[in-house]
Amino acid sequence: MAKIAFVTDSTTYMPEELLGKQKLDVAPSVVIWDGEELRDGVDIQPSDFYARLATASVMPTTSQATPGYFKEIYEKLVKAGTKDIISLHVSTKLSGTVGSANQAAELVPKANVTIIDGQSASMGTGWPLLVGMKAAQAGKSFKEVEKVIRSSMAKSGVLIMVNTLEFLHKGGRIGGAQRYLGAALNLKPILEVQDGGLEPLERVRTKSKAMKRLVDLVGERTGGKKPLMIAALHANAPGEAEKLLAMAKEQYNPEMAVITAVSPSVGTHTGPGTLGIGYMSGVKL
Repeated sequence: MAKIAFVTDSTTYMPEELLGKQKLDVAPSVVIWDGEELRDGVDIQPSDFYARLATASVMPTTSQATPGYFKEIYEKLVKAGTKDIISLHVSTKLSGTVGSANQAAELVPKANVTIIDGQSASMGTGWPLLVGMKAAQAGKSFKEVEKVIRSSMAKSGVLIMVNTLEFLHKGGRIGGAQRYLGAALNLKPILEVQDGGLEPLERVRTKSKAMKRLVDLVGERTGGKKPLMIAALHANAPGEAEKLLAMAKEQYNPEMAVITAVSPSVGTHTGPGTLGIGYMSGVKL
């Protein structure tokens, strides 16, 4: 059994190709839809979620992973022989997930759990988590692994473009982008996770120009620091995500480049057709 175990929530949606043989426990967020409670990534997958969303008359809502899910995971890990656990999660400004993890940790006193507010979402938490997992695999201590995760968080980010702000507005996650509501339909809002909250950057005419702007913003944020890791994020738009990733690869030649779906619990708030880039620079994996 590994010396250090890693836990996250389903908003991270780490691509399997990055994990390889490394073990990651995931507490699912809950999508509440027409009386059903569906565990994100367990009872409902992204493809099914967005297909249903396209014709739904009742819109879903979400709830963070429950303390019970976390308690079950922590107890399982302790029983298997791993007491040192790093639990890295979506920003507290976007979800109550960290609160659930804290409640659960208090109920499992035999576990040594460090809970980290990831200050981001999707691969904005995924890349730092992967750095920590690689460090643990290399034999780093618990404190050293925590340190490299926190350091990597400062070098990671998420930029997204949404087709409409209505989903963010209805879900209460709109933040400063409130002022963009009611803008012309052909203007594509670009937003960024800043200090753990989702904030507006600019509005761009046409999706193609917005995609180019997303790629350019990565360069502005990273300052050309290498190595660069890029994940193209999409909510039921795999073809456009492939195009976005190809643009980023041509412009930056990143060390790692992957495509990952936006999880149902995140897609509930961003809406279908959302595209984004989760990046990390200046950190060796």
